[in-house]
Amino acid sequence: MSRDRRPLSRGVEWEFRDVVLSRHLSRNAVRQLLVEMAEHGGWELDRVRIAADGVRRVVVRRKIIRQRPTLWAS
Repeated sequence: MSRDRRPLSRGVEWEFRDVVLSRHLSRNAVRQLLVEMAEHGGWELDRVRIAADGVRRVVVRRKIIRQRPTLWAS
């Protein structure tokens, strides 16, 4: 798995993760893995590619939320 950070639009940053899944995993196992990533990690599906040898290359992404510092005037 690799991670990447890219801005897609102004002011929004996304974190990307590449997930490579074996051809021996069933569709249900892959679905369950992606559901767990979405529910517990905040990831959403960006793209899926299935190679000729059956290996699935999945790219998931999630928003990076930056907090702005607040200045308090005394």
